[in-house]
Amino acid sequence: MNRILVIKSSFMQEKSLSNQLINKYLYRRKQSGYVDQIIEHDLGAMNLPVLNLEIFNALRGEANEKPEVKAAVALSDQFIQELKDCDLLLIAAPMYNLNVPTQLKNWFDLIARARVTFQYTETAPVGLIKGVKSIIFSSRGGFHQDLPTDAVTAYLIAVLGLIGIDKVDFIYAEGTDIKPLGKSKALELASQQIALQTNVGL
Repeated sequence: MNRILVIKSSFMQEKSLSNQLINKYLYRRKQSGYVDQIIEHDLGAMNLPVLNLEIFNALRGEANEKPEVKAAVALSDQFIQELKDCDLLLIAAPMYNLNVPTQLKNWFDLIARARVTFQYTETAPVGLIKGVKSIIFSSRGGFHQDLPTDAVTAYLIAVLGLIGIDKVDFIYAEGTDIKPLGKSKALELASQQIALQTNVGL
């Protein structure tokens, strides 16, 4: 049984194209005979804590009895354990104003913890999350792949690499806001990528 952690980050929720692509990927896996144990978080429907000085210090081990700070640390611990336990991490990461959604950035701020998911060395940080592969589903209104405007891809590769996840594939749905056929064409191309990924498996 494969353990899959699904992170959806769009505030558009069920109307989100990136969320729809993840759902299509999971459906194809099921149709192909995979047996998966799935944990899913829809960050767009959650009110994740935003990193501040008190939460930052508490995540690094400083004692703080404030309820909201303790709750943030407990949530961070939960998210990190889910990440350690999974084989495959699926992330819906639409592009908002050339960047990832705030909700997704907040999630990464809770899981990227020195001495917990990565550690510093004299030469470079070393990730502590092992054996996890990731697939990113990223919808964009325009075309950005392989261009300087694609900060989303660069950020996700960097932050996942920081914690030790270096097997990262991307499925793009680009040009969705370009009339008249942008959305349908983008979904068709993304569906072809999903079919290839499903055939490859983990």
